[in-house]
Amino acid sequence: MSTEAELIDEWRSLAQRYHKLACALDRALDETHGVSMNEFETLDRLLTQSTQPCDTRMQDLAGQMYLSQSALSRTVARLEKAGFVERTLCEADRRGVFVRVTDAGRELYRAASQTRLAILGSGVPENA
Repeated sequence: MSTEAELIDEWRSLAQRYHKLACALDRALDETHGVSMNEFETLDRLLTQSTQPCDTRMQDLAGQMYLSQSALSRTVARLEKAGFVERTLCEADRRGVFVRVTDAGRELYRAASQTRLAILGSGVPENA
């Protein structure tokens, strides 16, 4: 059984490792592909975790993400402006919005996935 101090130390270590890795990934994605980690993660969820092959409701995407509803909306707006996703209204419920990844978004995702794997495979940078 771990002591309270050991649990806190484990948490701090995990958080520090995550933040270093996230910063390295965010930097590499931005420098190499011009997207943020949040934008890449949004494409990742749309392409790999969606139950529907073409369109995903924003509401369902929000349930899969760690972003707030407004942060996700801004992220999708940036991806849409860059031509990586398209948003359409739901015909059955005009309040519903669907998001679809474009061919350009799929191409970006394939390339950026290699960058993600390279960063994850290299481990946490010591001085990141």
